[in-house]
Amino acid sequence: MITTELKQTIVKELAKRRVNFTGSDAKFAISININTAQYSRIKNGETERVLSDANWISLARILELNVTDKFEWKTASTPVFQFITGQLKFCQDNAASRLLCDIADIGKTYCAKVYVRNNANAIYIDCSQVKSKQKLVRAIAKEFGVGHTGKYAEVYADLVYYLRSLPAPLIIIDEAGDLDYSAFLELKALWNATERTCGWYMMGADGLKNKIQRSIDNKKVGYTELFSRYGSRYQKATPDGIADRTDFLQVHAALIIKANAPEADIKKLIASTDGSLRRIFDEIKKRNKA
Repeated sequence: MITTELKQTIVKELAKRRVNFTGSDAKFAISININTAQYSRIKNGETERVLSDANWISLARILELNVTDKFEWKTASTPVFQFITGQLKFCQDNAASRLLCDIADIGKTYCAKVYVRNNANAIYIDCSQVKSKQKLVRAIAKEFGVGHTGKYAEVYADLVYYLRSLPAPLIIIDEAGDLDYSAFLELKALWNATERTCGWYMMGADGLKNKIQRSIDNKKVGYTELFSRYGSRYQKATPDGIADRTDFLQVHAALIIKANAPEADIKKLIASTDGSLRRIFDEIKKRNKA
């Protein structure tokens, strides 16, 4: 059973998200997967007999709310966070495009999601969940509140039209290495259709870089053009040298631990987790439950 307290938490978070959503209430309702009448009632403070428990759970999932405990993760202003946030802001302000290919487990996804929560007209897409051309474009359309369930050609056309009418939209494409070939080509087409009106930021680990470079070397159609549109350069936040990178990552981890577990022995926690941010998160979360 969904408690009244959880419903109220969801309503408060929806109100925060609505501030950074410049479209209409109807479009916002589409983006969170409920109808306009339901959103209107929630917005006016109604929580009972408006949505099913399944719908409330779905909203909590979409909003990425922590429903199991009270621990709230704090964002540390690490060098990685500053680098990615700066790039995202540049892309959004200047309708520019960049391609980030960096090692795993440095918080790329976290940085992107924090940016989206705090900036209007910025959306985040996890391509591991929408690998095909149609799923990708429909997911982008849904995030902007554009109709996404009709004929694909109409969804695509409506999305392009809406993006060209929005002030400074930004689309963050994460786990881009998981995309099908046709989806990569569609990204190029979308870029062409929204040139100078929409910012794009593509992210992935070393596998994405290898996929793009291999495709360029093999003269696979579309990849050279796509690489050019994203700045003809693989951006990265971490240093290249092994020693420099190790020091960098330890500083990175220490700042995160200090923000979320100031009482912890930082060196000991880094050593016990090998500096893995995922393992550090798990350890800190365990301590807060104890």
